[in-house]
Amino acid sequence: MIAYLDCTTGISGDKFLAALIDAGAPVEAVREAVAAIDPSVRIEVESVMRGGLSGLAVSVDAAAAPHSRTWAAVRALIESADLAEPVRQTALAIFTLLAKAEAEVHGVPVGEVHFHEVGAIDSIADVVGVAAALHALGIETLVCGPVSVGNGTVQTSHGTLPVPAPATALLLRGVPVAAGPLPGEATTPTGAALVRALVDSFGPMPAMTLAAVGHGAGQRDPAGVPNVARILLGAAPATDAAGAPAIEPVTELETTVDHLSAEHLAFCIEELLASGARDAWHTPALMKKGRAGAAVTVLCAPADETRLATLLAELTGTLGIRVRRISRYVVERQASSVDTTFGPVRVKVAGTGVWRRVRPEYEDLAAIARREELPVDVVAREVEAQARQALSSEDA
Repeated sequence: MIAYLDCTTGISGDKFLAALIDAGAPVEAVREAVAAIDPSVRIEVESVMRGGLSGLAVSVDAAAAPHSRTWAAVRALIESADLAEPVRQTALAIFTLLAKAEAEVHGVPVGEVHFHEVGAIDSIADVVGVAAALHALGIETLVCGPVSVGNGTVQTSHGTLPVPAPATALLLRGVPVAAGPLPGEATTPTGAALVRALVDSFGPMPAMTLAAVGHGAGQRDPAGVPNVARILLGAAPATDAAGAPAIEPVTELETTVDHLSAEHLAFCIEELLASGARDAWHTPALMKKGRAGAAVTVLCAPADETRLATLLAELTGTLGIRVRRISRYVVERQASSVDTTFGPVRVKVAGTGVWRRVRPEYEDLAAIARREELPVDVVAREVEAQARQALSSEDA
């Protein structure tokens, strides 16, 4: 399942949660997750109109709960709750981003962060509810358009602050933003943290077979502007009968260096691949003052972008990494293991019929070549022939 999040009028925890429920997330799954945090909390859902557009609004009934908590207290609540592990980890990741942003804003260690508005139980319920709704819907890829932040000022526990609020601005670094049509605060710190933690890539709506649309209403109802966040759910385009490849979003990271040896570059590529890069390579580059260098390129899933960019910087010592968010066609393939006269060998299989490609794993071929004292190309030809025969027998 893939989804597209439309934040034309901004995003907040309650708008995001309401949109997911309106798109089909079971409200009982949300209520159970929130009750695991605090059994006294009630989640209410109602149909409303915003600027002539109908949608759902979510409210949290927790009048007796405290309005602020430390990061340690929030973490303890989530860690001790009876939640599905994916829901717990998602909620913790969101609050970790919030804690780091608040620590940077106030110049204190993360362990000393004290949440005010986002420490209230309604904000905690929104975060846990969104995590539970995403898990229930089975959303694997989330794409988001530009995020509207609003304009003017907002009243907070720290006084009157400019929009976007400082923590919101920090959380949205690297995210495409605009003021948008709503005055005041359109995107809250909680909404910004949800976007930063959950969105895989930013850009136009991806190709999908549309299955559901959800509208999550904000609290305000300004004239002439439908104050809703919209989410569209669907399935990725299926590969057609001729075996046409499908499109997937990817991120390309690239840096150019001139201070690393060939052995060092090879080590970097190995580490990046071992850490989950879809692909990684280096190519010769002629740098300033005629110095010979190399361009190191990493292809990764959008969700791995920050982690692998950090690793690339650590491995190479580079001071800058270029980022391109692109798409690629991917031919459907399967990993399998076939029995050969040399023993079991791992293979990748792509295509069908006369277009079928069978590629044995090089590590397996190399191990056989060393063991049998044979040239690796001889082993490769024999293994591929045996693998093709074995797969053809399975088809029959």
